[in-house]
Parts: sequence; C-alpha cells; structure tokens
Amino acid sequence: MNEFFSVQDISVCLGRRQILDRVSFSVDAPGHVIGILGPNGSGKTTLLKAVCGELSHGGHVVLEGLELAGLRAKELAKRVSYIPQQSGISISMSVLDVVLMGFYSKLGLLSQPSADMRRNAYHALKQVGMAELAERDYLTLSGGEKQLVIFARTLVEGTKLLLFDEPDSSLDLGNKYRMVQMIRELVCGNPVKTALICLHDPVLALTCCDTLMLLKDGHLIRILRPETDSIKDMELAFTEIYGPVNLLEIPDPQAPDHRRLILLPTL
Repeated sequence: MNEFFSVQDISVCLGRRQILDRVSFSVDAPGHVIGILGPNGSGKTTLLKAVCGELSHGGHVVLEGLELAGLRAKELAKRVSYIPQQSGISISMSVLDVVLMGFYSKLGLLSQPSADMRRNAYHALKQVGMAELAERDYLTLSGGEKQLVIFARTLVEGTKLLLFDEPDSSLDLGNKYRMVQMIRELVCGNPVKTALICLHDPVLALTCCDTLMLLKDGHLIRILRPETDSIKDMELAFTEIYGPVNLLEIPDPQAPDHRRLILLPTL
C-alpha cells in the first residue's frame, strides 16, 4: 500500500548555510494533524516552504504517489494549501473577495466566481465567526482577524494537504485554541486531509496534534506520538529542544479517553 504523503531527504541551503539536512518522514494515511516544533532557526518554516514548492530543495515530496515538484502552479494549488504567518495581501479588497481567492485553481483565466462559490465563501466566513465583516476591507482588519479570514479561504480550497505556519500568531489565548480546534475538526471530520502545523507553543501542540516532529539545527531529531509514547521518553525529547521540562498527565472530564498533557519547565 502506498503512503499518503512522504518527504524524502529534503535539504535546503540558503547561501552557504544548511537550513535543512536530509529531513525525511511519511504519513501512511490521511486524517492526521502533525505538529512541527523547534526553536527559532530550526527550519520549521523552511520545511513548509520546501514542501509546497516555494523554496528550491533537494530530495522528494510525494502526495498520493505524485511528485509535487513536477506540478504546475494550478495543479499544485488543487492539492496543497500553504497558510503563511503573513498573507502577503497588500491591495485593498473585501474580506469576501479574499476568501474567493481560494477558488483560484478551479477557475479559468477570465472566469468569475459563481453564485455557489460566493455562497460557500460566505459560509466559510460564518464558520470562523467573520461573516459580519464580509464587506470590510481586508487591510483594515487586525492581525488576528486576518488569520481567521485566511483560514476561511483554506476551508473553500478543498485541498488534501494543509500547511500552517504558526496559525496561532496574532491571536489571543482563546482564539489560539479555537483556531487549532477548527483545524483539527477540519482534518478529523473530513479524513481525506492531513495538516502540518508549525507551532511555537508545545502545550498547544500537545492539545491538538496526533504526531509531533521535533526539529533542531535543520535536523529531524524525534517523532513523538503523545497518545502512546511514554512520559519519560517525551520529557527527554522535549528537554533536548527546550531545556529541562516536566510533562504532566491530567484528567480531562470532557474526554476521559483522551490523554491530556501539560509541559512545564523545571525550575
């Protein structure tokens, strides 16, 4: 049986600096949320950009048996969504029009979004709590509001591989957890998708991710599975990234079968 998604020996050099060095991992089946953790400069964002083709790289990225590097931009956009920390949108357009950009790969050169596409875009805004701002100028929104709009755009894209670069940035504490929960619901409620999420907060990652990949100095040093790995093994792995830590398991009355973990620095 073929793997759903695999990264094989991805290496990236910028100038003379080796940013990623032969990073490899695979996902056997869709329906998983995979967190990427590591200190600043470890290569988290570079890995996402290599996967989606924004950076030249050595190695191979394969999705459902298809080498992504050989695809044209529109074909790639049908399969992979990349959601950066900053959207890059610098011209005035309505919030609704930003979400409609998610249909780019489905439109012809001079085609306009259909009435169904507009309804779906508005519904996506409603899902993220931004429907009342549909006609607002996107550039006037706060950083957190922009993040939610870009997530709504991701909802309509319909891709199978979702790449999120710190989707919790610019969000307040409540919305951080709401954002990652929406990502989890999107992936687990529609198990043809898989999400890779770069996060700074390991507690947030432990809450929402099925698998954690720890990067350090451009190397993938550990792959953890919070539901099944031992507390001791995970503490040792996190200590290599963050310094001495304690990992605590606490009861979750809303999900008694779920393992809830809290990471605390050792004082």
